[in-house]
Parts: sequence; structure tokens; C-alpha cells
Amino acid sequence: MPLITLLTDFGTSDSYVAEMKGVLLDRCPGAVLVDVTHAVPPGDLRAGAYLLGRAWARFPRETVHLAVVDPGVGTARAALALRAHGHRFVGPDNGLFTQVIRDAEVEAVVLPVPAGASPTFHGRDLFAPAAAALAGGAELSSLGEPLTTIPLRLTYTEPHYEGKSVVGEIVYVDRFGTLVTNLTPELVPAYAVLEVEDLEIGPLRRTFGDVPTGGLLAYVGSGGAVEIAVRDGSAARRLGLGVGGRIRARLG
Repeated sequence: MPLITLLTDFGTSDSYVAEMKGVLLDRCPGAVLVDVTHAVPPGDLRAGAYLLGRAWARFPRETVHLAVVDPGVGTARAALALRAHGHRFVGPDNGLFTQVIRDAEVEAVVLPVPAGASPTFHGRDLFAPAAAALAGGAELSSLGEPLTTIPLRLTYTEPHYEGKSVVGEIVYVDRFGTLVTNLTPELVPAYAVLEVEDLEIGPLRRTFGDVPTGGLLAYVGSGGAVEIAVRDGSAARRLGLGVGGRIRARLG
């Protein structure tokens, strides 16, 4: 059965997600719809790109991923359908696919805006029909003209060395208040000591139970990056930090 995932910043208090699903099921009956999340903070492209980057690879090849975090809806920003890693993706060309297209061969087309489409709801009137067409077997090339540039990418501060330390930054904060960083285990050996804003966290731990309730810890999270958490609490609230905050791993 065709499989379509959905990721948006629409929330679930309004009818927007249901309207998109209605279009998908009308045009591709029998499709299996999987909600990745609809709780991306409004317009937060970095959060959307992070969550999409974590989720897409867990699905079977040929899955269609419909992602709509689109603060520029109705403007000159392009609308895309693309193929990468054997998956198909549909959404705005605003950096939302940054994690997906990294180190990938990408085939992309620019979707034309249908006559009568709402300039404020391309998720329903432009992206959902395109995603349904792909899930129903349409070729990517049939949906629009080839994109002649590379899709837009968000810029990030890469981890870097400062003396005997490697410095990274917080790239995402989850609903538990966990601080997800861009440091990887390859950059943080077992003997390294983690610091956040001059507060020593200690070496990498294995899991939350390695510290007492209320304790701060650093560990390698399920997404493969170093994370900072408070057992049974919120590291974001405890430390007063969010996206862009610095984390340091002392190597000596």
C-alpha cells in the first residue's frame, strides 16, 4: 500500500491537517498516512529539518514524505517534489530538506501552482495533490519542470576545535527539555569532559539511570548525537538554554 508521512507546524487544534489528509485519501485511496508530527514550532525551519532528518530513513524505500513548514507560503519561494535516497519528498524549497539532501544524489522538480490554489494553504492545494500523485505511481518528472539549482540549504555552525576542546552547539530542544547538540561520538571520546556555559556536566553516560533524579547528564541519544538532559526534569529549563547554545567537550 502507498505510504505517505506528514510533518507540519499546523498543530491539531484546527482543521488544516484533516483537510490535507482528505485530499490525500481522495486522490490516493488506500494510502497509509503516518503523522511524524504536527507540533513543529510555527515557522521553525531548523526544528522541522531536524525532525524530518531523523524520521525519514526509518520508513521503507519509495515512501512519500509530505513536509510543510512554510513561512513563505504564497511568495516566490519554489515548491518542490524530489527524490533522494530512494524516497520521495514534497514541500517548500526553504531549507526544510537540508538534512535529507546532505550527501545525496537529488532529482527535483518545481511544482506549478494550480489555478485556484489558496495563496495561504499550499499544503492542501499544492503539496498534498503532488504527494498523492507520487504515492499513486506518477513519475517525478510528470509533476513539474526540473529544478536547475540545488535545493535551498540551511546554514549551521559546524563543530570546531578551540585548543584542547571541541565546541558544538544545541540544534534542537525536545518536549522533555533535552538539549540535542551537533556533537557526535567520534568527536567526543570517553575521557572527554562536557561543559555547557562553563558548567561541568562530566563524561558521557550511557542512560538516564546513571545519575540520580535531578542530575544533569550527557549521553549519546537515539539519533546518534550528544544530548544534555536532566533525569526526570528539563535541561532547557535548568540551564536556561535553547537552540544556538554552546557545548564544549574538554579533551585534556
